[in-house]
Amino acid sequence: MSAMKATPFNSIPLHGWTFKQGDRSSDKEWLGAGDPPTEVHRDLARHGKAPDYRQDLNELAVRWIGDETWTYRTTFGRPAEEHGQDGGIKAVLNFEGLDTFATVYLNDDLILSSDNMFRQHQVDVTCKLADENTLEIEFESARLKGLELVKQHPEHRFIVHQTEISRGPVRKAQYHWGWDWGPILMTCGPTKPITLETYTCRLDNLHVRYELSADLKTVNGSVQLRHAGEGELSVELVNNRTGTIEWSANKLQQVGSGTEPNLYEAPFELHEVQLWWPRGYGAQSMYTVRAVAQVANGKGSTLVLHSISQTTGFRKVELVQEPDAHGQSFYFRINHVDVFVGGSCWIPVDNELSRHHPSSDTSSSSYRDWVQLAAEGNQTMIRVWGGGVYEPDAFYAAADELGVLVWQDFMFACANYPADPGYQESVYLEARQNVRRIRHHPSVVIWAGNNEDYQIVERYGLQYDVEDKDPESWLKTDFPARYLYEYLLPKVVKMETMGVPYHPSSPFGNGKSTVLKVDPTIGDVHQWNVWHGTMQPYQQLPEMGGRFVSEFGMEGYPHLDTLEKCITRPEDRHPGSMAMDFRNKAIGHSRRLLSYVSENFRLRQDLEGFAHLTQVMQADAVGCAYRGWRRQWGSGEENRQCGGVLVWQLNDCWPTVSWAVVDYHGVPKPAYYAIKRAMQPVAVGVQRRFRDWTLRPADELWQRDTSHIDMRSLWEDVRFDVWAASNGQSDCEKARLTVRFISVRTGKEVAKTLVKDVAVGTLNGTAEVMRDATVDVPEKPQCSREPYDTSKADPFVIYVTLQVDDRLVSSDCSWPDPIKYLSFPDRGVKVNYPNKSTAVVTADKPVKGFVFSELPEASLDDNGFDIMPGEERKVTMKAKSDYSIDRLKWRYVEMN
Repeated sequence: MSAMKATPFNSIPLHGWTFKQGDRSSDKEWLGAGDPPTEVHRDLARHGKAPDYRQDLNELAVRWIGDETWTYRTTFGRPAEEHGQDGGIKAVLNFEGLDTFATVYLNDDLILSSDNMFRQHQVDVTCKLADENTLEIEFESARLKGLELVKQHPEHRFIVHQTEISRGPVRKAQYHWGWDWGPILMTCGPTKPITLETYTCRLDNLHVRYELSADLKTVNGSVQLRHAGEGELSVELVNNRTGTIEWSANKLQQVGSGTEPNLYEAPFELHEVQLWWPRGYGAQSMYTVRAVAQVANGKGSTLVLHSISQTTGFRKVELVQEPDAHGQSFYFRINHVDVFVGGSCWIPVDNELSRHHPSSDTSSSSYRDWVQLAAEGNQTMIRVWGGGVYEPDAFYAAADELGVLVWQDFMFACANYPADPGYQESVYLEARQNVRRIRHHPSVVIWAGNNEDYQIVERYGLQYDVEDKDPESWLKTDFPARYLYEYLLPKVVKMETMGVPYHPSSPFGNGKSTVLKVDPTIGDVHQWNVWHGTMQPYQQLPEMGGRFVSEFGMEGYPHLDTLEKCITRPEDRHPGSMAMDFRNKAIGHSRRLLSYVSENFRLRQDLEGFAHLTQVMQADAVGCAYRGWRRQWGSGEENRQCGGVLVWQLNDCWPTVSWAVVDYHGVPKPAYYAIKRAMQPVAVGVQRRFRDWTLRPADELWQRDTSHIDMRSLWEDVRFDVWAASNGQSDCEKARLTVRFISVRTGKEVAKTLVKDVAVGTLNGTAEVMRDATVDVPEKPQCSREPYDTSKADPFVIYVTLQVDDRLVSSDCSWPDPIKYLSFPDRGVKVNYPNKSTAVVTADKPVKGFVFSELPEASLDDNGFDIMPGEERKVTMKAKSDYSIDRLKWRYVEMN
């Protein structure tokens, strides 16, 4: 290596940070800060200068922080390996992420200006280091800078939903401006690690490009990487399952040019490759690619200058969009197998992201825990929503390991974004960096351009001509971001990945389907006419779907323990208190939530009782939708009416009342278990014909009776459907399906039990067992000039079970709607505890909505279920400490 000293790559975290209010010239006091990753709200809280925004109304007490400038500073010495330009050893400051408008000075010299939270920066400081160095970073207010940018671009029509207009031109996590489930918390700071790297050789941009043969047994591809500096390169591919080296190469060809001259490549071929499969369809086989640069040290051995590695998996993904009997299909085909994906949408895990960064020693929960929770809930996909962040590597690695597919949005949401040249360049670099970082994960099966931005086009009449195919002309319209979504971003995905589908938006139906105008025949849909919009009864959700439902939801309270942690004053712990209303950010939340609860259940005024009813109602709505839309998966390629469903949302970013099915502390709500049951590999469903008692036309009422109440729907003229669903991976050929009709009042059966054998073993779809079936109930109140004699009524539950070899694999039940018309005295509920981790629940009469009040210390395998006489519901608990399940409170609908 001539006179240059060969030095291994070294990355040194910078410690000893302080911060202060104002810019570098401010005379404010310097205070101790956490080492990156950190952010200003956390650092202020360390000194008692900011309350916990997650409690009570404290969010209001910290909003001032987001309108200030903050400066962070550290000092460090000259690294031992750094010899300057003559020594040939480079020194680079690596900023993994700065939030957001950051100006960086090294020894009073400006070395970096950043205005994009989603970008990483590497700054060569080889000739700038002194024996003692001072690094300072000024963070300006993103909100105020955003308002300045709006004024600077009067040519653009800035429109944003949910928040104030300042977020439109700023490349920062959009939910920081607040959302209808989260607080306004305008963070800033070094939210990802900052390190000083020294090296004579650096490897990065490692990538396995490949294609699978038609029979999926052979992989042909190449390993690419960037190599700057000296050293001989070698690469190898290791089978993680066996530990064997499947392929290696000691010579790589330089293929780079232009802006990337240091790109190298080696072709490879693998036979009898082990595929990566989604959870429930096969093994998650992974391979590790390793690259090493080394030199001879003159003593008969070698010195490794730098080595890097990453894991990947081989799979083929297709987004099937073909004409069919229902319009144009939209579903995923993985390794030639059609996959119905049931899962959830994901928002950032916290408003203070540094709190959960994998490198932070203060992280209270891991990304793997969250992905595992989804996987254990039989969820096969997580959609990373476009108003948050590109998640840390740990998130995608967990999805790879656990077989959970990832739908990845680019970070745009609910706005009309600009597309001036400077903004385009920033977005282009952001997209390339993040696609490159994430692309090796086999779990990532689709990129989408944004979340709901085409809704803005329709609502505000922006210019959008589907027939115009000229990207340059789009920049001259009042919707210039079309250039980003339909030209720039798909170009990046195509350039940086192989075979991963791109979708312009979620939702998107080629100009035919948006959030406002749901076209069920094409693309994906966000179905918000339950809760938002026309506020349809949630029982109608199965008829309100589309080719792929990528958003829908229903609100529900978290468990009481979570509410009591964030509402600290006992006098505020009741529905409708100021603190409770402040906690729920959804527009019209009190009216909407109360409407859905009161339409279906008898209201409770105490917090515990009302919270329970919202949970049961949320679980009913979500479970109804998953069962109904999974039913529409059909029984073959020609009948894939619905390709998947993703609930809004899996998680919360703070303790709140929202659509999340798991709360901020990682505690599932009953709706989580409703999804888990509906998405079992083999599942049964039952649905009786729904008569909407809330919106029936007046002329129809006069034909039947003089009330808007249709009493007959409770116990007579009952028509119902029964079906079985399977993902095609079951080892059972046949299952026995049983239908019982059980009196709510007495717990006895009111009609003959029906039994049928159903073939489910290789069924990748649904088998329709009964359609529009009826049941003969002996005693019915008769319509006459007198009022109905409800004492003669005997409303009943339709209870369906699916058994294999006398083993119960799935059950479902259909209650008369609405539940509030029923009486639930004397249920005879018993809960026995055979041991500290097991509870067995039984009842003499049908029980609606049995819920254990879960805690972070104790996770359950089932919860929020209905109980029928003659059955036992066994619940198993996994505790993080010496905790006994009998300490968990429980309740059910109409429990005294």
